[in-house]
This record gives sequence, structure tokens and C-alpha cells, in this order.
Amino acid sequence: MSENTPNPQKNKKTGKTIYWVYGIIIMVLVLVQLTMSSGSTSNREISYQMFSDELVSQGLVEKVVIVNNELVEVYLTVKAIQLEKYRKYATHTNFMGEPTPNMHFKIVSAEKFEEYLKEKKIPYKTETRGQWVNTLISWLIFIGITIALWFLLFRRVGAGGGGQIFNIGKNRATLFDQDNQVKVTFADVAGLDEAKEEVQEIVEFLKNPKKFTRLGGKIPKGALLVGPPGTGKTLLAKAVAGEAQVPFFSLSGSDFVEMFVGVGAARVRDLFKTAKEKAPCIIFIDEIDAVGRARGRNQILGGNDERESTLNQLLVEMDGFGTDSGIIVMAATNRADVLDTALLRPGRFDRQIPVELPDIKGRKAIFEVHLKKIKYDPNLDVDFLAAQTPGFSGADIANICNEAALFAARKNKEIVDKQDFLDAIDRVIGGLEKKNKVISPEEKKVIAYHEAGHALVSWFKPYANPLVKVTIVPRGNALGAAWYLPEEKVIMTAEQITDELCAIMGGRASEEIIFGRVSTGALSDLERVTKRAYAMVAIYGLNKRIGNISFYDSTGQSEYAFQKPYSEKTAQMIDEEVKAIAEEAYAEAKRLIRENIDGLHAIAKQLLEKEVIFKEDVERILGPRPKPENYTAVVS
Repeated sequence: MSENTPNPQKNKKTGKTIYWVYGIIIMVLVLVQLTMSSGSTSNREISYQMFSDELVSQGLVEKVVIVNNELVEVYLTVKAIQLEKYRKYATHTNFMGEPTPNMHFKIVSAEKFEEYLKEKKIPYKTETRGQWVNTLISWLIFIGITIALWFLLFRRVGAGGGGQIFNIGKNRATLFDQDNQVKVTFADVAGLDEAKEEVQEIVEFLKNPKKFTRLGGKIPKGALLVGPPGTGKTLLAKAVAGEAQVPFFSLSGSDFVEMFVGVGAARVRDLFKTAKEKAPCIIFIDEIDAVGRARGRNQILGGNDERESTLNQLLVEMDGFGTDSGIIVMAATNRADVLDTALLRPGRFDRQIPVELPDIKGRKAIFEVHLKKIKYDPNLDVDFLAAQTPGFSGADIANICNEAALFAARKNKEIVDKQDFLDAIDRVIGGLEKKNKVISPEEKKVIAYHEAGHALVSWFKPYANPLVKVTIVPRGNALGAAWYLPEEKVIMTAEQITDELCAIMGGRASEEIIFGRVSTGALSDLERVTKRAYAMVAIYGLNKRIGNISFYDSTGQSEYAFQKPYSEKTAQMIDEEVKAIAEEAYAEAKRLIRENIDGLHAIAKQLLEKEVIFKEDVERILGPRPKPENYTAVVS
């Protein structure tokens, strides 16, 4: 029997099981109702003496009902129920909504009791009831209502699930087809020219597969989009779906993960079964590292956990369907190093498409896409904005455009101008400006000299990043900042890194020289210096004592290692060299500040007066910046 052939015996068995569930639930409800009924009536029986001496004498009886000439049902007045003594006999309603008697008692002679009621002028009536008939009818109505509600619940929760409780084994993919089309096209994707060329071939595979298969080639089964967050991996997948005009299943890797054993694998099977019915189509799994992490690394929990079972089923399904089935699996992740190698082999994800941070041309194209939705100044220089945002992703640029529009709206402007975009860049990089933050004059002076130290040292270090402006206005968690415009370098030399370390240490060095002490304001500076120094020594092989050795593991296996890949002696050497690099950078920063102490005072004075100074102000104070070709950096 094939996989797609329905099994009537299985369906029949499933139906019987569900009816047994119905029966058990109904029995429990009946027992609960009986228990509640018996408990509610047992405490309401009173004596004839209490009825006559207390209730009738005080006028607390509203009416009575004589049932079958032997049982008297008593209904009390509202006044009686309000009394503390009779509050426990408060009126209830049954499941039909009718009020129940407050209390009851038995009598011997109905005739004498009726004469007594007439004498006391108490309203009454007599009834003859078939007790078992009424009880049976009541319970049949109750059971009927329960069954109807239960069927309604199952129909709503398990709609389309073939009777599965809560539809737990069904896949959670969102389907985009002719009725719900993806509106994104390649025109909406900018700055990813190389990646677009790769995925455009996937569109061609789906539109015209014979063009490639007639020469004996095979259509790739999967494409993995790899890159940092915000670079447009999901957007690129949506563009593929919009261009190909085929059904597009979109879901996240976490949609497969569930606490119940076997549910993730069942969802994978159901997803590919549905995809085969819709072929040709695309399955897109975002953040696939949630389910595709390498197996065998979680030994503490055992090797047969739910996530690994789900991954095994995904591997089987991707290797199981034929090359001409018209199903292409696309996935996105920013942690390709932690994925299982079986998932990355040819025949599953045949292509790995890098989606990197855009260069200056790519950023310009991304700005042009997002500026279409904004009313901006026609004289705005898009090349200038692209140059001001090195290292920004597509998501960052979209956020800048949105923040710029918000800044302009706050100022009641008609268009978004250049200053709004500059303010938005500052907002994205440094955080919200805190103009109302209370800072004492002494602290403000320390911050000014700290930032002036950064500016001065970076100015006289040609390999350091070019300075843009210096500010002592608090933003985010920073009390001040020296803003730089990093050059877009593919590689860095030891001289460049050393100059960067000196510029970072300039703030702390300035505090020590001017005030004779240091503060906690250099915490982020020390953190950056330590990380870069360790990278020079242990990763990039830029230290003479350690030599041409790198302890970096690009496969991600080091995250799960219980020991370092070097000896204790080597670890001590690394610590010593890192400390030496940091101290040399600090000493060089102090030397530059002492030699240019007048310039430091002038920059700090300008900061205290204006709070923000720019590159032109620093150049007027310190003179032209030295050229790299006339300079030799100090490298340990």
C-alpha cells in the first residue's frame, strides 16, 4: 500500500477510539452531576416543627408545593433569604433554568396539611409527578446538550484534521497560492545582486524545467540562504515565490519542535505530503537551525530526543522525493556552522547562497527602494547616505528611513531632509538621545576630556577610522561618543588593529593624565580592546610570540568542547601577550596626549560649550591629519 493510499481500517479504528472518548467524558459528567445533585438536596430537608414554629409564624413562606401527597416543597420569601440563619437555603436553578425549592419535608396526611395552609392563608398547589420519568427526561436533555457542545468543539478545533485531537500532527505552514499571492518581486530586493542571480535560476527551474533536464541535468532540491540577521534572506525567498507564481509554503524551524514525542516528525511528513499534492511548489523554512542542528552534540539529554527525530525525518523526506517532483526546499539561517553535515550534502541542500551585508553600491540601491515610500527632499544625496552607513544591513537601512520620516513628522515638516536622515542614523547607532539626563558639572567635564582623548588619539593615528564628530550628549547607555566612519575593508593588518586599540584607549588615558585617576566610563572601551587583542593573538596569528597559529573553529564545534584546544602554558602566554598589547596601546595613547595637551584642552573646551563638534572643528584645532604613507605604526 502506497503512502498516499488511505487505510480504511485505520480510519475505522480511529473513529471507534474517538467514540469511546465521548462515552467516558459523558459518564464523568453524569457522575459529577449526580454527586452535585445529591449533595445539594441532602442539606435542604427540614422538620414540620421548624416549618410551623419558625417559618410560618414569622411570615417567611412564599408558597408550598405538595408532591404526590407526601412531600412538601417550601419556597421562602426574599426577606427570609436575606436573614443569616436561612442564607444557606438560597434559591438555585436547575439546568433548565427553573428555580428549585429552598427546602422540603415529608407529611403523613395531605388533607390535614391543606386545612392548615388554608387557615394560615399560605399559597399552595398539589402536583402528581412520575419521578423516574422526569429524571430520565432531564438527563436525556442534559446528555444531548453535552454531546452537541462536544461535537461543536471538535469541529472547530480539529477542522480539516481528520478527527485528530487538536490537529497536533498537522503542519503549520502558511500557504501562498493563487488565492493568496505573494506580492514581493525581485524589484523589491536591492543590494543582493549575486544572491538574486542564484535564486533567479530557481525560478527558471520551476517555470521551465525541461530547459535544464533535456541535457541530463538535475533540478536542485534545496537552496540554503546564509547570512547575518537583517540582510534580506526571508525577503529574497518571498521574491522567489512572487516571481515563480507557484504555491509557496512558509514556516519557521521552531514550528516543527514540540514537547510531545513524534509530533515534529509527523508535521514534517504532513508538510511534504501536502507539498507533493501542490507540486510544483516551494517550501521555505526560516531559521532552520532551530531544527537542523548537528546531531550527537546534546549527549546529556540522550541522542534520541524530539529535535533529532524531527531532523531525521526531514533528511529522509528531502532525500525521498524524486528530482522531477517539482518541489524545491529553501531555508534561511545565520548559523550555518551549527547545521548537521547530512543536511548540507549534495542531494539535499545543493546550493548555499551567501546573503552578505551590502557594500556602498548595495546600500544606495536599498535606500532608493525604501525612499520610494517617503516624501523626501529632491536634492537629497543618496550616495552620501550610503557612505554614512557602512556595515548596515537592509533592515537597518529600512529602519533609518522610517526613523527619518518620524523625525520630520515630529518637527511638522512637509518633506524629509538630510538632517532628519543624519538624526535617524545617530538614533539607530547610538540609541535615543537623553537630553534630560541629570549629569553634574564634574561628571560632564570628565566625559568631555574622555571623548576629547578619543578624538585626539584617533586623529594622530592614520590607520584608525576617520573621525566624523564628537559629542557629550548621552545616548542609550553611553554618556558620550566619538563617531567614526569606518572604511570598507575586506582585510585588516596588524598596524590597523593596533592603531584602533590606541584610539579606543585614548579616553581612559586622557582621564588619567588630566585628573590623575580613571573612572568606570571606559568599561565598553576596555571590553572592545580585550576582545580585539585576544583576536589578534589567538585567532588571526598576528602575534610574534604565539606565532602563526589560530585556535578559531569555523565549524562551531568549539561551543560544545569541554576543554580549550591548547595547553595551560599556551593559555598563560596568550594572556600575557594580550595584556602586553593592551598596555602598549595605553602607553602610546598617553604619549600622544602629553605631546598634544593643548589640543586636548581646546577640544574639551569646545565640547563643554557646544556639546557636539565635527571633523572640521577638530582639524582647525589639531591641524591636518597625517597620511598613512608617512607613518609607521608600533606593532608588538
